[in-house]
Amino acid sequence: MIKPSTLLALAAVAAAASTLGACAPSVSRQGYLAIEANPATDIKVGEDTQTSVRTKFGSPSQVATFDPGVWYYITQTTSKMTYKPATLTSRSVTIVEFDKETQAVKTVKTLSLADSRQIALNPNKTPTRGRELTALEQILGNVGRQTLTNEEDTNPGGQRRRE
Repeated sequence: MIKPSTLLALAAVAAAASTLGACAPSVSRQGYLAIEANPATDIKVGEDTQTSVRTKFGSPSQVATFDPGVWYYITQTTSKMTYKPATLTSRSVTIVEFDKETQAVKTVKTLSLADSRQIALNPNKTPTRGRELTALEQILGNVGRQTLTNEEDTNPGGQRRRE
């Protein structure tokens, strides 16, 4: 027979284990998920073409806006604790640039999280035309406006009917 103090100790250990298990971070991976391939090392400069790169690694995560000969394979991992915002733990961006004439790989470059920069967003707002309504004007805005009769509703613009 198990002593009550032993049962109490086991219950406390079980409660502590379940509480600590709930604090484990949730890991999420986004972007290009290489299973056994690594674009940074598996792409051969001068040998591979756009077709062979697409065959080996699939479609890129992103293609450069103004130069379709630059492909990006992007992978990132985030970690999120309960009730806290997600934090970026790792990022890898492989940039593959192709020669415009031969479509062969010209350069391969890999960037990591250490290469990233913070961009300060402009806090200014673009003004809109017109004026802002107060809360009372918004609530009472339609009070006193006339409603359409059924005939006016089916005859838009008040056009004369041809008979």
